[in-house]
Amino acid sequence: DGFHIGSGNLSAEFIFSAFPYSWGDSVMCFVPLLFIYTFIIIGNLVIISVVQLNAHLHTPMYFFINALSFLEIWYTTATIPKMLSSLLSEKKSISLNGCLLQMYFFHATGISEVCLLTAMAFDRYLAICSPLHYPTIMTPQLCAQLTLSCCVCGFITPLPEIAWISTLPFCGSNHLEHIFCDFLPVLRLACTDTKTIIMIQVVDVVHAVEIVTAVMLIFMSYIGIVAVILRIRSAEGRRKAFSTCVSHLTVFLLFFGSVALMYLRFSATYSLFWDTAIALAFAVLSPFFNPIIYSLRNKEIKEAIKKHMGQAKIFFHQSRDRK
Repeated sequence: DGFHIGSGNLSAEFIFSAFPYSWGDSVMCFVPLLFIYTFIIIGNLVIISVVQLNAHLHTPMYFFINALSFLEIWYTTATIPKMLSSLLSEKKSISLNGCLLQMYFFHATGISEVCLLTAMAFDRYLAICSPLHYPTIMTPQLCAQLTLSCCVCGFITPLPEIAWISTLPFCGSNHLEHIFCDFLPVLRLACTDTKTIIMIQVVDVVHAVEIVTAVMLIFMSYIGIVAVILRIRSAEGRRKAFSTCVSHLTVFLLFFGSVALMYLRFSATYSLFWDTAIALAFAVLSPFFNPIIYSLRNKEIKEAIKKHMGQAKIFFHQSRDRK
């Protein structure tokens, strides 16, 4: 089990030890996880297609929902396919290079989503608090620039951490106590010296600053939004204004709640069961609920889906009749 690697030897591998080892338990985990992953991919592709195909959905809000759906596909693809193959394979291993890549893409898409949810709060704030200036401020160009900035920020932020981890020597156990590669479980396997311990604390602080900044910005946006909504005279007007924010607020609370539990704990340790449960909450369950929240809670997307399903049915009947 023991191994030692520096930057010169990248052939080493980690073994995921958080997965069940009995075949029956593995299959019981595999089936719902495969269903969830398939649903996430199809659900997000449906949202992307519906927004693209309907001109009346070409608005800033749906542009951001589209970008979020696109990121969700990649965010879940960074971890779930490897989880699925680990459940069915006896070895449940990943190479160091594979581990670094998984960590990079998982965090890059995750941070991009955090930035995008913040941009969406800014969009809702402008739409509700300054409706007259909204069309001139939130132009398609600004939407594209904001989305691009979110992705650039997401894909640059984890690079230093990944580069640093790739140079660490790993000795002793190669059993990774997690269901995918993440910074802290991997760092726990490094040959710890004081420098590594200090760097773990730096990584903690970096994550905390990212999460707290995003939460503060979103929170401030919602304070402004609530203040304006409360000043609306009619109950119907208040309900309508708030309904455009409900989806975003739900996704934000779901995603940030589990992310905060995982990354805002500094030196506090949970049992492997809770670590795994929290990781599943933001890596699997949060992306599973997003398409449901955005399509089932959203009247315009629901109607557009119904319209396209109706068209598909007519097309199917016509082609069958021709035969």
